[in-house]
Amino acid sequence: MSFYVRRGDGLYESTEATRGPWSASHQHGGPPTALLVGRLVARQPDRLLGRAAIEFLRPIPIAPLRLELEAPGGGRRVQRARGAIVDPSGTVVMTASLLLLATSPVEPPPPGPAGDPPPPLPGEQASGAEGFPFFRWPVGYHTAMELRFGRGRFGAGPAAVWMRPRVPLVDGETASPLERLLCAVDSVHGVSWEVDPREMSVINPDLTVALHRQPVGEWVCLEAETANEGVGVGVAHSRLWDERGPVGWSLQSLVLARAAARGSTG
Repeated sequence: MSFYVRRGDGLYESTEATRGPWSASHQHGGPPTALLVGRLVARQPDRLLGRAAIEFLRPIPIAPLRLELEAPGGGRRVQRARGAIVDPSGTVVMTASLLLLATSPVEPPPPGPAGDPPPPLPGEQASGAEGFPFFRWPVGYHTAMELRFGRGRFGAGPAAVWMRPRVPLVDGETASPLERLLCAVDSVHGVSWEVDPREMSVINPDLTVALHRQPVGEWVCLEAETANEGVGVGVAHSRLWDERGPVGWSLQSLVLARAAARGSTG
């Protein structure tokens, strides 16, 4: 199985591996983020993804999706790229706006004071494989991803969780380290929640990822934290690590609702 099967130029069939926690017919935000942003970045492989700003405009169906990629533009050092995912009805369900940065060698800054140690790597001090406890279907994103806690646990707030996909992003293709990172990073709230997702729906209408170098390897670590307020909003943020060290940051806005008041749109 894979998250997607390519059916033509810009057309991708979604599989049940993309299924999210709130509906049997809607996707988790990770796979479509990896698909859209990964395709935009692949058009300029010599540049670093400095920032990706994602907006989830509507629930993304488990259905054939069309990618619409605009031609990049900008200057010599900073290029801007935009794209969208369109569902079978012709509705834009997700957009991405990217900054693609030229890199060049510079003198590294002097060493600063020692910070927190990196989260333990999988297979060293990290826990055994775990799965998201709040998905309601036997197959979905939760079975397509491997998780190992370096610090913390589900339902106990801040945590450091290593993740990697168990399946290819697109059938017959090898995902890049960036695509693997993007597939995981929409899970920041999902691994650092304090409000039980089985009693409260939590939707993030956006996702921002900022990187300071190219990711490497199969694993990404979300050093995740969530803050929720009594007015039904929150923020989830994470420092992002790969097997070499820190690689960037992420930020999500959150909208919360009691389970009885769940709607079908974000």
